[in-house]
Amino acid sequence: MPFVRIQAKAGRTAEQKEQLAKAIIDTMEDQGFSKREAVRVIYEDMASEDYYAGKDIPKEDK
Repeated sequence: MPFVRIQAKAGRTAEQKEQLAKAIIDTMEDQGFSKREAVRVIYEDMASEDYYAGKDIPKEDK
């Protein structure tokens, strides 16, 4: 049973998530990777304060 985990900043609608999940499930089935009934798509919404990227945080001089 394949699990597809999507980690992203919060803010997408339930409809956007459903559309992406459908596309992922369809693709996995079309490619012969798995039967659609077995695929699980899991979203992990991250609050902005829980996500940092190196490009957004300047390096401090020591």
